[in-house]
Amino acid sequence: MAECKDSNGDKWEIYASSGWRWRRTASNGVIVGASTESYVNKSDCVANAQRHGMTCTPV
Repeated sequence: MAECKDSNGDKWEIYASSGWRWRRTASNGVIVGASTESYVNKSDCVANAQRHGMTCTPV
């Protein structure tokens, strides 16, 4: 799993689950976004998360 935090405090996670998925968690711990599909390539998953607002780089 890779994760990072945006400047607004949101945490982004890239994780493997029958492919690659992403999840966005607000600073109060509530999940506010997630991928609706899994991706074969991790890079495709990261690109989709970036299109949905991720500005940090998951490590």
